[in-house]
Amino acid sequence: MRKVRRDALYDWRPRKDQWPLWNYLQRGGLRAVMVAHRRWGKDDVALHWARIAGMKRPGNYWHMLPEYGQARKAIWTAVNEDTGKRRIDEAFPGGLRRKTREQEMVVEFGEGSTWQLVGSDNYNSLIGSSPVGIVFSEWAVANPQAWAYLSPILERNKGWALFIYTPRGTNHGLTMLKAAQSTAGWFGACLPADKTPVFSAGQLEGIKNNLVSVYGAEQGEALFRQEYFCSFEGAVFGAYYAKQLEAARIEGRIGSVPWTPSLEVDTWWDLGVDDSMSIWFVQIKGKEFRLIDYYENTGYGLEHYAKVLKEKPYTYGNHYMPHDADVREMSSGEIARSRREVAENLGIRPVVVVQRVKNIDTLIQVHIPAVRNLLVQCWFDEKKCAQGLSALTGYSAEYDDEKKKLANRPAHTWCSHAADAFRTGAVGYRSRDVDKPVGDILNAIDLSGRW
Repeated sequence: MRKVRRDALYDWRPRKDQWPLWNYLQRGGLRAVMVAHRRWGKDDVALHWARIAGMKRPGNYWHMLPEYGQARKAIWTAVNEDTGKRRIDEAFPGGLRRKTREQEMVVEFGEGSTWQLVGSDNYNSLIGSSPVGIVFSEWAVANPQAWAYLSPILERNKGWALFIYTPRGTNHGLTMLKAAQSTAGWFGACLPADKTPVFSAGQLEGIKNNLVSVYGAEQGEALFRQEYFCSFEGAVFGAYYAKQLEAARIEGRIGSVPWTPSLEVDTWWDLGVDDSMSIWFVQIKGKEFRLIDYYENTGYGLEHYAKVLKEKPYTYGNHYMPHDADVREMSSGEIARSRREVAENLGIRPVVVVQRVKNIDTLIQVHIPAVRNLLVQCWFDEKKCAQGLSALTGYSAEYDDEKKKLANRPAHTWCSHAADAFRTGAVGYRSRDVDKPVGDILNAIDLSGRW
Protein backbone atom coordinates (compact mmCIF):
# COMPACT_ATOMS: atom_id res chain seq x y z
CA MET A 1 0.00 0.00 0.00
CA ARG A 2 1.46 3.34 -1.03
CA LYS A 3 2.28 5.71 1.79
CA VAL A 4 0.72 9.14 1.32
CA ARG A 5 2.95 12.14 2.06
CA ARG A 6 1.80 14.43 4.85
CA ASP A 7 1.47 17.31 2.38
CA ALA A 8 -0.89 15.19 0.26
CA LEU A 9 -3.73 16.79 2.21
CA TYR A 10 -2.73 19.81 0.01
CA ASP A 11 -4.43 23.15 0.73
CA TRP A 12 -7.65 21.74 2.19
CA ARG A 13 -8.15 20.99 5.86
CA PRO A 14 -11.26 19.78 7.66
CA ARG A 15 -12.78 22.24 10.10
CA LYS A 16 -12.83 21.41 13.80
CA ASP A 17 -16.46 20.23 13.58
CA GLN A 18 -15.60 18.05 10.55
CA TRP A 19 -12.58 16.48 12.18
CA PRO A 20 -14.31 13.63 14.11
CA LEU A 21 -15.63 12.18 10.84
CA TRP A 22 -12.35 12.79 9.02
CA ASN A 23 -10.34 11.24 11.83
CA TYR A 24 -12.57 8.13 11.84
CA LEU A 25 -12.02 7.66 8.10
CA GLN A 26 -8.26 8.31 8.32
CA ARG A 27 -7.93 5.64 10.98
CA GLY A 28 -9.46 3.04 8.71
CA GLY A 29 -13.16 3.31 9.60
CA LEU A 30 -15.35 1.61 7.02
CA ARG A 31 -18.94 2.67 7.81
CA ALA A 32 -19.88 6.27 8.56
CA VAL A 33 -23.20 8.12 8.74
CA MET A 34 -22.98 11.91 8.82
CA VAL A 35 -26.21 13.87 9.21
CA ALA A 36 -25.60 17.61 9.09
CA HIS A 37 -27.35 20.85 8.28
CA ARG A 38 -27.46 22.37 4.82
CA ARG A 39 -24.15 23.98 3.72
CA TRP A 40 -22.10 22.12 6.33
CA GLY A 41 -19.82 20.77 3.62
CA LYS A 42 -20.87 17.12 3.50
CA ASP A 43 -20.03 16.63 -0.17
CA ASP A 44 -16.77 18.57 0.15
CA VAL A 45 -15.56 16.32 2.97
CA ALA A 46 -16.55 13.27 0.91
CA LEU A 47 -14.79 14.51 -2.23
CA HIS A 48 -11.55 15.25 -0.43
CA TRP A 49 -11.65 11.94 1.40
CA ALA A 50 -12.12 10.12 -1.93
CA ARG A 51 -8.90 11.74 -3.14
CA ILE A 52 -6.95 10.54 -0.11
CA ALA A 53 -8.52 7.08 -0.29
CA GLY A 54 -7.73 6.79 -4.00
CA MET A 55 -4.08 7.61 -3.38
CA LYS A 56 -3.82 5.08 -0.57
CA ARG A 57 -5.59 2.22 -2.31
CA PRO A 58 -5.98 1.90 -6.09
CA GLY A 59 -9.57 1.06 -6.96
CA ASN A 60 -12.91 2.38 -8.13
CA TYR A 61 -14.65 5.04 -6.01
CA TRP A 62 -18.23 6.20 -6.47
CA HIS A 63 -20.00 9.36 -5.40
CA MET A 64 -23.65 8.36 -5.61
CA LEU A 65 -26.55 10.82 -5.90
CA PRO A 66 -30.21 9.75 -5.57
CA GLU A 67 -30.66 10.29 -9.32
CA TYR A 68 -27.98 10.17 -11.99
CA GLY A 69 -29.49 13.22 -13.65
CA GLN A 70 -28.65 15.31 -10.56
CA ALA A 71 -24.97 14.47 -10.58
CA ARG A 72 -23.66 16.88 -13.21
CA LYS A 73 -25.31 19.98 -11.74
CA ALA A 74 -24.91 19.07 -8.06
CA ILE A 75 -21.27 17.95 -8.14
CA TRP A 76 -19.52 17.83 -11.53
CA THR A 77 -20.09 21.45 -12.60
CA ALA A 78 -20.82 22.88 -9.13
CA VAL A 79 -18.65 25.84 -8.09
CA ASN A 80 -17.40 26.60 -4.59
CA GLU A 81 -18.92 29.99 -3.79
CA ASP A 82 -15.98 30.92 -1.56
CA THR A 83 -13.21 30.17 -4.08
CA GLY A 84 -14.91 30.41 -7.47
CA LYS A 85 -13.46 27.04 -8.46
CA ARG A 86 -15.22 23.85 -9.47
CA ARG A 87 -15.53 21.54 -6.51
CA ILE A 88 -14.08 18.57 -8.35
CA ASP A 89 -11.09 20.69 -9.46
CA GLU A 90 -10.37 21.54 -5.83
CA ALA A 91 -10.63 17.91 -4.74
CA PHE A 92 -8.88 16.43 -7.80
CA PRO A 93 -6.43 19.05 -9.17
CA GLY A 94 -5.00 18.57 -12.65
CA GLY A 95 -1.64 17.31 -11.45
CA LEU A 96 -3.33 14.36 -9.79
CA ARG A 97 -5.32 13.27 -12.81
CA ARG A 98 -4.26 10.99 -15.60
CA LYS A 99 -7.48 11.52 -17.54
CA THR A 100 -10.85 13.25 -17.17
CA ARG A 101 -13.87 11.79 -18.97
CA GLU A 102 -16.33 14.67 -19.02
CA GLN A 103 -19.27 12.85 -20.58
CA GLU A 104 -19.11 9.94 -18.12
CA MET A 105 -18.13 12.17 -15.17
CA VAL A 106 -15.08 10.06 -14.38
CA VAL A 107 -11.67 11.12 -13.03
CA GLU A 108 -8.74 8.73 -13.48
CA PHE A 109 -5.90 9.11 -10.96
CA GLY A 110 -2.24 8.60 -11.72
CA GLU A 111 -2.20 5.88 -9.05
CA GLY A 112 -4.65 3.76 -11.06
CA SER A 113 -7.79 4.72 -9.15
CA THR A 114 -10.98 6.08 -10.69
CA TRP A 115 -13.62 8.32 -9.14
CA GLN A 116 -17.05 8.45 -10.76
CA LEU A 117 -20.42 10.13 -10.25
CA VAL A 118 -23.30 7.65 -10.36
CA GLY A 119 -26.97 7.45 -9.37
CA SER A 120 -28.71 5.16 -6.92
CA ASP A 121 -31.65 5.10 -9.36
CA ASN A 122 -29.66 2.67 -11.55
CA TYR A 123 -27.40 1.03 -8.97
CA ASN A 124 -28.06 -2.48 -10.33
CA SER A 125 -26.48 -1.59 -13.68
CA LEU A 126 -23.13 -0.67 -12.06
CA ILE A 127 -22.20 -3.95 -10.41
CA GLY A 128 -19.40 -4.97 -12.78
CA SER A 129 -17.00 -2.21 -11.69
CA SER A 130 -16.67 -3.41 -8.08
CA PRO A 131 -16.09 -0.19 -6.07
CA VAL A 132 -13.90 -0.10 -2.96
CA GLY A 133 -15.44 3.12 -1.65
CA ILE A 134 -18.93 4.60 -2.04
CA VAL A 135 -20.33 7.95 -0.91
CA PHE A 136 -24.13 7.85 -0.63
CA SER A 137 -24.94 11.55 -0.92
CA GLU A 138 -28.43 12.79 0.06
CA TRP A 139 -29.06 9.32 1.41
CA ALA A 140 -32.39 10.25 3.03
CA VAL A 141 -33.98 10.70 -0.42
CA ALA A 142 -32.09 7.88 -2.15
CA ASN A 143 -33.36 4.39 -2.82
CA PRO A 144 -32.47 2.35 0.30
CA GLN A 145 -32.32 -0.79 -1.80
CA ALA A 146 -29.04 0.50 -3.27
CA TRP A 147 -27.23 -0.22 0.02
CA ALA A 148 -28.76 -3.69 0.32
CA TYR A 149 -27.57 -4.42 -3.20
CA LEU A 150 -24.08 -2.93 -2.93
CA SER A 151 -23.06 -3.73 0.65
CA PRO A 152 -21.98 -7.33 -0.12
CA ILE A 153 -19.40 -5.97 -2.58
CA LEU A 154 -17.84 -3.73 0.08
CA GLU A 155 -17.93 -6.55 2.61
CA ARG A 156 -15.96 -8.80 0.27
CA ASN A 157 -13.30 -6.25 -0.69
CA LYS A 158 -13.15 -4.49 2.70
CA GLY A 159 -14.30 -1.25 1.13
CA TRP A 160 -15.81 1.77 2.88
CA ALA A 161 -19.19 3.49 2.72
CA LEU A 162 -20.03 7.05 3.76
CA PHE A 163 -23.66 8.15 4.07
CA ILE A 164 -24.15 11.93 4.08
CA TYR A 165 -27.48 13.73 4.21
CA THR A 166 -29.91 16.18 5.76
CA PRO A 167 -33.12 14.64 7.20
CA ARG A 168 -36.21 14.05 5.11
CA GLY A 169 -38.84 12.90 7.59
CA THR A 170 -39.10 9.68 9.56
CA ASN A 171 -37.67 7.27 7.01
CA HIS A 172 -34.62 5.10 6.34
CA GLY A 173 -32.38 8.11 7.02
CA LEU A 174 -33.37 8.11 10.69
CA THR A 175 -33.14 4.31 10.85
CA MET A 176 -29.63 4.40 9.39
CA LEU A 177 -28.45 7.05 11.87
CA LYS A 178 -29.82 5.15 14.87
CA ALA A 179 -28.23 1.93 13.65
CA ALA A 180 -24.85 3.62 13.16
CA GLN A 181 -24.93 5.16 16.63
CA SER A 182 -25.66 1.79 18.24
CA THR A 183 -23.44 -0.50 16.13
CA ALA A 184 -19.84 -1.22 17.09
CA GLY A 185 -17.34 -0.06 14.48
CA TRP A 186 -19.72 2.43 12.84
CA PHE A 187 -19.52 6.22 13.03
CA GLY A 188 -22.79 8.09 13.47
CA ALA A 189 -23.24 11.80 14.14
CA CYS A 190 -25.84 14.53 13.71
CA LEU A 191 -24.84 18.20 13.65
CA PRO A 192 -27.46 21.00 13.63
CA ALA A 193 -26.47 24.51 12.61
CA ASP A 194 -26.17 25.82 16.18
CA LYS A 195 -23.38 23.30 16.82
CA THR A 196 -21.13 24.39 13.92
CA PRO A 197 -19.44 27.68 12.94
CA VAL A 198 -21.00 27.87 9.46
CA PHE A 199 -23.81 30.33 10.29
CA SER A 200 -24.18 33.01 12.92
CA ALA A 201 -27.38 33.31 14.94
CA GLY A 202 -28.31 36.36 12.88
CA GLN A 203 -27.82 34.52 9.62
CA LEU A 204 -29.98 31.63 10.79
CA GLU A 205 -32.75 34.02 11.78
CA GLY A 206 -32.57 35.60 8.33
CA ILE A 207 -32.74 32.19 6.63
CA LYS A 208 -35.79 31.25 8.70
CA ASN A 209 -37.56 34.51 7.88
CA ASN A 210 -36.90 34.03 4.18
CA LEU A 211 -38.30 30.48 4.22
CA VAL A 212 -41.38 31.67 6.07
CA SER A 213 -41.94 34.46 3.53
CA VAL A 214 -41.75 31.99 0.63
CA TYR A 215 -43.58 28.97 2.08
CA GLY A 216 -45.72 30.39 4.88
CA ALA A 217 -45.26 30.17 8.63
CA GLU A 218 -46.00 26.49 9.22
CA GLN A 219 -44.19 25.02 6.23
CA GLY A 220 -41.38 27.56 6.31
CA GLU A 221 -40.52 26.87 9.94
CA ALA A 222 -40.77 23.12 9.35
CA LEU A 223 -38.33 23.39 6.45
CA PHE A 224 -35.99 25.51 8.54
CA ARG A 225 -35.97 22.96 11.38
CA GLN A 226 -35.40 20.15 8.89
CA GLU A 227 -32.68 21.79 6.78
CA TYR A 228 -30.75 23.64 9.49
CA PHE A 229 -31.58 21.91 12.77
CA CYS A 230 -31.68 18.37 11.39
CA SER A 231 -35.22 17.64 12.53
CA PHE A 232 -36.59 14.26 11.46
CA GLU A 233 -40.07 15.24 12.61
CA GLY A 234 -42.89 16.56 10.48
CA ALA A 235 -44.09 15.87 6.96
CA VAL A 236 -41.75 16.03 3.97
CA PHE A 237 -42.53 19.11 1.87
CA GLY A 238 -45.16 18.19 -0.72
CA ALA A 239 -45.54 14.62 0.59
CA TYR A 240 -48.97 13.15 -0.05
CA TYR A 241 -49.15 10.66 2.83
CA ALA A 242 -46.61 11.80 5.42
CA LYS A 243 -49.22 13.23 7.81
CA GLN A 244 -51.26 10.02 7.79
CA LEU A 245 -48.13 7.95 8.40
CA GLU A 246 -47.02 10.25 11.21
CA ALA A 247 -50.44 9.78 12.81
CA ALA A 248 -49.99 6.01 12.46
CA ARG A 249 -46.68 6.25 14.35
CA ILE A 250 -48.18 8.36 17.11
CA GLU A 251 -51.10 5.96 17.46
CA GLY A 252 -48.82 2.92 17.61
CA ARG A 253 -49.91 1.47 14.27
CA ILE A 254 -46.33 1.12 13.02
CA GLY A 255 -44.42 -1.56 14.88
CA SER A 256 -44.64 -5.32 15.08
CA VAL A 257 -47.56 -6.69 13.03
CA PRO A 258 -47.31 -10.49 13.02
CA TRP A 259 -48.75 -12.70 10.32
CA THR A 260 -52.00 -14.42 11.30
CA PRO A 261 -52.00 -17.92 9.69
CA SER A 262 -55.80 -18.20 9.81
CA LEU A 263 -56.25 -15.15 7.56
CA GLU A 264 -55.67 -15.00 3.81
CA VAL A 265 -53.01 -12.64 2.50
CA ASP A 266 -53.87 -10.38 -0.43
CA THR A 267 -51.16 -8.76 -2.53
CA TRP A 268 -51.13 -5.26 -4.08
CA TRP A 269 -48.81 -4.79 -7.07
CA ASP A 270 -47.04 -2.27 -9.22
CA LEU A 271 -45.69 -3.91 -12.38
CA GLY A 272 -42.33 -3.18 -13.93
CA VAL A 273 -39.30 -4.85 -15.50
CA ASP A 274 -36.68 -2.14 -16.01
CA ASP A 275 -38.44 -0.22 -13.23
CA SER A 276 -39.00 -1.83 -9.87
CA MET A 277 -41.76 -4.38 -9.31
CA SER A 278 -43.38 -3.77 -5.92
CA ILE A 279 -45.68 -5.97 -3.82
CA TRP A 280 -47.50 -5.25 -0.54
CA PHE A 281 -48.74 -8.22 1.51
CA VAL A 282 -51.98 -7.40 3.31
CA GLN A 283 -54.27 -9.13 5.79
CA ILE A 284 -57.70 -7.72 6.64
CA LYS A 285 -59.31 -8.32 9.99
CA GLY A 286 -62.52 -6.43 10.65
CA LYS A 287 -61.80 -2.85 9.67
CA GLU A 288 -58.02 -3.22 10.10
CA PHE A 289 -55.71 -3.42 7.09
CA ARG A 290 -52.53 -5.12 8.28
CA LEU A 291 -49.51 -4.55 6.06
CA ILE A 292 -47.38 -7.50 7.15
CA ASP A 293 -44.73 -7.59 4.43
CA TYR A 294 -43.29 -5.82 1.41
CA TYR A 295 -41.09 -6.92 -1.48
CA GLU A 296 -39.45 -4.98 -4.30
CA ASN A 297 -36.94 -5.86 -6.97
CA THR A 298 -36.00 -4.90 -10.50
CA GLY A 299 -34.95 -6.57 -13.75
CA TYR A 300 -36.83 -9.84 -13.20
CA GLY A 301 -39.81 -11.44 -14.90
CA LEU A 302 -42.94 -12.72 -13.19
CA GLU A 303 -41.34 -16.13 -12.66
CA HIS A 304 -39.10 -14.58 -10.02
CA TYR A 305 -42.00 -13.01 -8.13
CA ALA A 306 -44.04 -16.22 -8.31
CA LYS A 307 -41.10 -17.97 -6.63
CA VAL A 308 -40.92 -15.25 -3.95
CA LEU A 309 -44.62 -15.66 -3.18
CA LYS A 310 -44.35 -19.46 -3.01
CA GLU A 311 -41.41 -19.29 -0.60
CA LYS A 312 -43.43 -17.27 1.91
CA PRO A 313 -45.68 -19.25 4.26
CA TYR A 314 -48.82 -17.29 3.42
CA THR A 315 -52.15 -18.58 2.16
CA TYR A 316 -53.14 -16.15 -0.57
CA GLY A 317 -56.46 -14.57 -1.42
CA ASN A 318 -56.59 -12.09 -4.32
CA HIS A 319 -53.71 -10.48 -6.18
CA TYR A 320 -54.50 -6.88 -7.17
CA MET A 321 -52.59 -5.66 -10.22
CA PRO A 322 -52.82 -2.39 -12.17
CA HIS A 323 -54.50 -2.11 -15.58
CA ASP A 324 -51.30 -2.91 -17.52
CA ALA A 325 -51.58 -6.50 -16.30
CA ASP A 326 -54.05 -6.96 -19.19
CA VAL A 327 -51.64 -5.62 -21.82
CA ARG A 328 -50.56 -8.44 -24.13
CA GLU A 329 -46.86 -8.92 -24.81
CA MET A 330 -44.85 -11.27 -27.00
CA SER A 331 -42.98 -13.92 -25.04
CA SER A 332 -40.34 -16.28 -26.51
CA GLY A 333 -41.98 -16.15 -29.92
CA GLU A 334 -45.23 -17.62 -28.63
CA ILE A 335 -48.72 -16.18 -28.87
CA ALA A 336 -48.88 -12.85 -27.06
CA ARG A 337 -50.18 -13.21 -23.52
CA SER A 338 -51.03 -10.66 -20.89
CA ARG A 339 -49.18 -10.42 -17.61
CA ARG A 340 -52.35 -11.50 -15.86
CA GLU A 341 -52.41 -14.72 -17.91
CA VAL A 342 -48.70 -15.32 -17.28
CA ALA A 343 -49.14 -14.68 -13.54
CA GLU A 344 -52.12 -17.01 -13.23
CA ASN A 345 -50.31 -19.75 -15.17
CA LEU A 346 -47.48 -19.40 -12.62
CA GLY A 347 -49.94 -19.93 -9.76
CA ILE A 348 -50.50 -16.27 -8.86
CA ARG A 349 -54.28 -16.45 -8.90
CA PRO A 350 -56.82 -15.04 -8.94
CA VAL A 351 -55.59 -11.73 -10.36
CA VAL A 352 -57.90 -8.74 -9.97
CA VAL A 353 -57.09 -6.04 -12.54
CA VAL A 354 -57.65 -2.53 -11.20
CA GLN A 355 -58.98 0.38 -13.25
CA ARG A 356 -56.43 2.71 -14.83
CA VAL A 357 -55.94 6.35 -13.94
CA LYS A 358 -57.85 8.23 -16.65
CA ASN A 359 -55.98 11.50 -16.15
CA ILE A 360 -53.93 13.42 -13.61
CA ASP A 361 -57.05 14.95 -12.08
CA THR A 362 -58.38 11.46 -11.27
CA LEU A 363 -55.08 10.61 -9.61
CA ILE A 364 -54.97 13.77 -7.49
CA GLN A 365 -58.67 14.15 -6.69
CA VAL A 366 -59.79 10.50 -6.37
CA HIS A 367 -56.99 7.97 -6.02
CA ILE A 368 -54.70 9.83 -3.61
CA PRO A 369 -57.62 10.70 -1.28
CA ALA A 370 -58.62 7.01 -1.39
CA VAL A 371 -55.14 6.09 -0.14
CA ARG A 372 -55.30 8.73 2.59
CA ASN A 373 -58.65 7.38 3.75
CA LEU A 374 -57.31 3.85 3.82
CA LEU A 375 -54.20 4.80 5.77
CA VAL A 376 -56.24 5.71 8.86
CA GLN A 377 -57.08 2.00 9.21
CA CYS A 378 -53.66 0.57 8.35
CA TRP A 379 -51.16 -1.17 10.61
CA PHE A 380 -47.60 -1.65 9.31
CA ASP A 381 -44.90 -4.09 10.31
CA GLU A 382 -42.01 -1.68 10.75
CA LYS A 383 -39.23 -4.13 9.88
CA LYS A 384 -40.73 -6.12 7.01
CA CYS A 385 -42.30 -3.03 5.44
CA ALA A 386 -39.38 -0.66 6.07
CA GLN A 387 -38.61 0.09 2.43
CA GLY A 388 -42.27 0.47 1.52
CA LEU A 389 -42.85 2.81 4.46
CA SER A 390 -39.90 4.98 3.46
CA ALA A 391 -41.32 5.20 -0.05
CA LEU A 392 -44.82 6.11 1.12
CA THR A 393 -43.35 8.78 3.39
CA GLY A 394 -41.30 10.29 0.57
CA TYR A 395 -43.93 10.08 -2.19
CA SER A 396 -44.53 13.71 -3.03
CA ALA A 397 -45.58 16.27 -5.57
CA GLU A 398 -43.04 17.50 -8.07
CA TYR A 399 -41.49 20.82 -7.09
CA ASP A 400 -40.99 23.66 -9.56
CA ASP A 401 -37.76 25.44 -8.54
CA GLU A 402 -38.40 28.43 -10.79
CA LYS A 403 -41.99 29.08 -9.70
CA LYS A 404 -41.25 28.06 -6.07
CA LYS A 405 -44.38 25.96 -5.91
CA LEU A 406 -45.54 22.36 -6.00
CA ALA A 407 -46.78 21.00 -9.31
CA ASN A 408 -50.11 19.22 -9.64
CA ARG A 409 -48.48 15.85 -10.26
CA PRO A 410 -46.31 13.37 -8.37
CA ALA A 411 -42.55 13.35 -8.82
CA HIS A 412 -41.39 10.11 -10.43
CA THR A 413 -38.72 8.77 -8.08
CA TRP A 414 -37.86 5.47 -6.43
CA CYS A 415 -40.79 6.15 -4.07
CA SER A 416 -43.29 5.88 -6.91
CA HIS A 417 -43.28 2.09 -7.20
CA ALA A 418 -44.29 1.30 -3.62
CA ALA A 419 -46.79 4.17 -3.64
CA ASP A 420 -48.36 2.99 -6.89
CA ALA A 421 -48.63 -0.57 -5.58
CA PHE A 422 -50.35 0.68 -2.44
CA ARG A 423 -52.69 2.80 -4.54
CA THR A 424 -53.56 -0.28 -6.60
CA GLY A 425 -54.86 -1.88 -3.43
CA ALA A 426 -56.59 1.21 -2.09
CA VAL A 427 -58.47 1.83 -5.32
CA GLY A 428 -59.07 -1.73 -6.40
CA TYR A 429 -59.66 -3.79 -3.29
CA ARG A 430 -63.23 -5.01 -3.07
CA SER A 431 -64.76 -5.88 0.25
CA ARG A 432 -65.74 -9.49 0.71
CA ASP A 433 -69.13 -8.22 1.88
CA VAL A 434 -69.67 -5.04 -0.15
CA ASP A 435 -69.04 -4.92 -3.89
CA LYS A 436 -67.51 -1.45 -3.96
CA PRO A 437 -63.94 -0.20 -4.32
CA VAL A 438 -62.41 0.37 -0.91
CA GLY A 439 -61.99 4.08 -1.74
CA ASP A 440 -65.77 4.40 -1.94
CA ILE A 441 -66.30 2.41 1.24
CA LEU A 442 -63.79 4.44 3.21
CA ASN A 443 -65.23 7.74 2.10
CA ALA A 444 -68.18 6.80 4.32
CA ILE A 445 -65.91 6.32 7.34
CA ASP A 446 -64.81 9.19 9.53
CA LEU A 447 -61.37 9.34 11.17
CA SER A 448 -62.62 7.49 14.25
CA GLY A 449 -63.38 4.46 12.08
CA ARG A 450 -67.20 4.57 12.47
CA TRP A 451 -69.46 3.55 9.57
